[in-house]
Amino acid sequence: MTMGAAGLDRGRLATAADWLAVALAASLPLSTSLTAILAALWLLALLPTLDAASLRNVVKSPAGALPLALLLFGLAGMAWADVGWAERWHGFDSFLKLAAVPLLLVQFNRSERGVWVFVAYLAACMLTLVLSTAIMLLPSLYWRDPMTFPTPFKNPATQSGEFVACIFVLLFVAIDDWRRQRRARAALLALLAAAFLNDIVFAATGRTALVVAVALLPLLALRQFRATGVIAVLLAAGVVGAALWSTSPYLRQRVGAVWTEIERYRTDRALTSSGERLEFWRKSLASIGRAPLIGHGTGSIAQQMRAETQGQTGPYATVTPNPHQQTLAVAMQLGLLGAAVLWAMWIAHLLLFGGEGLAAWVGLVVVVQNIVGSLFNSHLFDFTQGWAYVVGVGVAGGMVLQGRRRERASGGGAVPP
Repeated sequence: MTMGAAGLDRGRLATAADWLAVALAASLPLSTSLTAILAALWLLALLPTLDAASLRNVVKSPAGALPLALLLFGLAGMAWADVGWAERWHGFDSFLKLAAVPLLLVQFNRSERGVWVFVAYLAACMLTLVLSTAIMLLPSLYWRDPMTFPTPFKNPATQSGEFVACIFVLLFVAIDDWRRQRRARAALLALLAAAFLNDIVFAATGRTALVVAVALLPLLALRQFRATGVIAVLLAAGVVGAALWSTSPYLRQRVGAVWTEIERYRTDRALTSSGERLEFWRKSLASIGRAPLIGHGTGSIAQQMRAETQGQTGPYATVTPNPHQQTLAVAMQLGLLGAAVLWAMWIAHLLLFGGEGLAAWVGLVVVVQNIVGSLFNSHLFDFTQGWAYVVGVGVAGGMVLQGRRRERASGGGAVPP
């Protein structure tokens, strides 16, 4: 094989890796198995195109190094886990996707197709929205478990989280378009955002998604407006929120059920999701207290929960490998040191997306959503939410790094890599 042919093959592989990343993003709202297949194909296409210098530069930065540090800590944690190897490997599997972050940072530092990844994800969510709306209008069309109604692919919590991310990216672009006199497209994007919001409020409400929306709203206002504009945006959002609250009994029931579920769990020993979460957190904290520095090892969560439930009955005897809180899920296995690495990674990624532009905003939405969602779930370890974080941070981060590199090349000053 000649050098020219080898170069051509490498270029083709890089193009294939780009489009596989686009397909991977599109698969996230639709299919877990398809995402896994596309992730494997993407990795096979990408690896031969990587060069050591680019990878080394990314791994030297906090945004690329800290996901690998958490991954390696998880690997090391298998050594002191007092459980079988099957449980250790199952626990380590939750960390593996983090290896994709630096790879995506390298890939989209050089690729021009990063925006297509965002478009593909939005298109898949739009398809989900259309089907969800059709199911609401014609419930007899629904083909899945009634517990997931009216979500065509995942579940209400996951779908509403996907839709919240789309809403805030669409609003960001709509505001930019309005300022640039692209009024028709701005109005269209705002209507699409409203359609996503309508589905969340009246069809499939995820309570965590509502908390994420509350966290993202002031960030959007700060990014796009000055102080007086921020106040106006928050007041307008308050009016819209009050109107939605008064017109959606479903929304009021979903939010109000949190307190009812906790009370029923405590007084009637009823099995409720909110009550179970509080119990899982209590038991997780007790487990961390017994091994605070480096935890009980990778894959040890279920064993620790079993130890905490000895002698208990009813819902208090529930054993789970998922404490539904990301920091606790890491700290149980890797202690406070592991939790510190987790939070250092989140902070590094927040700092990466502190600039202007669409890529920086998409990255910020992804990181904030993961941090806030992980207060109530183990979203980094969950398949769909975890891969959404990895792809979102990797692609948007690569685009941000590419912008900085071009700024340096054009004489825009010294900008950290």
